[in-house]
Amino acid sequence: MPLALWALTLSAFAIGTTEFVIVGLIPDVAASLGVSVPSAGLLVSVYALGVAVGAPLLTALTARIPRKQLLIGLMLLFTAGNLVASIAPGYAALMAARVLTGLAHGVFFSIGSTIATSLVPKEKAASAIALMFTGLTVALVTGVPLGTWIGQQFGWQSTFLAVAALGVIAMIGSALLVPKSIGGAKPASLAKQFAVLKQPRLLLVYAITTLGYGGSFIAFTYLAPILQDVAGFAPGSVGLVMLVYGVSVAAGNIWGGRLADSKGPVRALQIVFALLAVAFGNVPALQLYVVQRAERDVPHAVDMASALNIAAFNLGIALGAWGGGLVLKHVGLMATPPIGALIVVGALALTTLAGRLEKRDARVMRSAAKEAELV
Repeated sequence: MPLALWALTLSAFAIGTTEFVIVGLIPDVAASLGVSVPSAGLLVSVYALGVAVGAPLLTALTARIPRKQLLIGLMLLFTAGNLVASIAPGYAALMAARVLTGLAHGVFFSIGSTIATSLVPKEKAASAIALMFTGLTVALVTGVPLGTWIGQQFGWQSTFLAVAALGVIAMIGSALLVPKSIGGAKPASLAKQFAVLKQPRLLLVYAITTLGYGGSFIAFTYLAPILQDVAGFAPGSVGLVMLVYGVSVAAGNIWGGRLADSKGPVRALQIVFALLAVAFGNVPALQLYVVQRAERDVPHAVDMASALNIAAFNLGIALGAWGGGLVLKHVGLMATPPIGALIVVGALALTTLAGRLEKRDARVMRSAAKEAELV
């Protein structure tokens, strides 16, 4: 694999760290800024909303910008957002910094796959994408617990400063290692790209993604308060628990990808959503399913279809964090896990519906093939 791919992987690591590290720091941020824990939890929501807006909209608007220039610009924006967060004088400034950083996140992962595949021969394209997304997995395993520990030892501002330093390194790596002549698909018009939203079956997948992650983040956003206030863990132990969680996520992603390869994305999603409390294995299957549907329904806008699924992931995260705050305020902290589980059951129901529709499509195609043979 070329060195340029490692620059992309480092960027993904930095971005994954800054998105999720706030979960382990919510009690510290709330105490430092003098806001409630649900208000601090909204810092997860606003970041995810920045991603949800940035992924489809900015991907479409920046389609004609050379990929390397766009990549460097995104990492510059990401670094600036984290620097602003590290010196934010108050809650509003920190919220604005999180939105700014989320915008960079959305576009990065929308174009990242295209850049990664352009760096390697066609037969290595899947491996290149997998390597880039390894950065996210490693962020959950090491970046988030380490960032949580740094924030608890030296103040939460230090965590964002450390991530900004990672952004600088990734930006320099991209500038030095990524070639200037990165090819990309000929950009379609905005109308053609957003025609994805007229496809009912893709909208069904986006609903599955949103509900699945929304339900998960109702509880996950408030993991640190649950560990400290209910389970009795010391603040310094939260990072260790996040490490264990990150390892389970890494294992779940590997297992989920293999499950999708062997059983197909729909059946894999049914299994994974039923076991979601154990590991996040649904990302590979959801992305695979979106790409497969887009290749059939909107082959001219596969990148936009993928971008909208990234938006759906983060819309779910935003709604889950916001909904978890409401549950915490009006019902109580320990109501977040069961209510989140109910939402995930909704994702499972929609996945079952999608599976039935896929089987119906297969029957129709078989019937059409038989009729064609008779003619």
